[in-house]
Amino acid sequence: MHILLTNDDGVYAEGIQALAIGLVKADIQISIVAPDHERSAVGHAITMHRPLRAEKVKFLHNPDLTGIAVNGTPADCVKLAVDILLPENPQLVISGINRGYNLGNDVLYSGTVSAAMEACLLGIPAIAVSLADSVNPDFEPAATFIADFIPLVAQQDIFQSALLNINIPGVKPEEIKGVRITKLGSRLYRNPFQKRTDPRGRSYYWLAGELIDAEEKEGTDVHAVKNNYISITPVHFDLTDYQMIERMADWPSLIKRGENVERR
Repeated sequence: MHILLTNDDGVYAEGIQALAIGLVKADIQISIVAPDHERSAVGHAITMHRPLRAEKVKFLHNPDLTGIAVNGTPADCVKLAVDILLPENPQLVISGINRGYNLGNDVLYSGTVSAAMEACLLGIPAIAVSLADSVNPDFEPAATFIADFIPLVAQQDIFQSALLNINIPGVKPEEIKGVRITKLGSRLYRNPFQKRTDPRGRSYYWLAGELIDAEEKEGTDVHAVKNNYISITPVHFDLTDYQMIERMADWPSLIKRGENVERR
């Protein structure tokens, strides 16, 4: 199996290198194409108004690894890798291992998840993997889990239109209770922007925010990770509200007659 590795923490990030080493040890062929610097929380942005550059890189602490650094977004990396950089399409794309979790509605902002989603849009199975520890992460156990997980994925026909968003608790391996198949929870933030003043007296705004509410109902990714379970959430890119389509079924005839559409 040939796997493309990417991320949003940057090509030199510890997480992607740990994952690369874990997969190589499992005799899995890999290619690394990732942003040349951190591009966290850029969502599914792509670059259209400036040229993209791709340069081969080596890793000082892992001389046996090589990769390609792209001066673009995570989604750019996947598109460019599949369209031009790789001699053949990968059979699987893995985005990560991200430093910190990607839970609930955070996946809408995540460059990690968006890179995996781009692969799905291109018809390639994908996994986004994050470690829920941004302070002192140990990526090796997470990398080992993913390497062991790949053979299972290869045997299952589950990638029709979904990617797997995996979040691994940032605890010791012996403290992990198991694996849960979950749905996305919800996370809300208070005071997301801080207003500051630069040395010239001009105002600027810094996005920060304090987590005030997280849906921790059993069955959600938030609940699973908080209780030391590995969370695996199937995510797809069809944002259509099918219930709303049914409720709006008679709108075209009402609009044609110029009538007011009542709230239903």
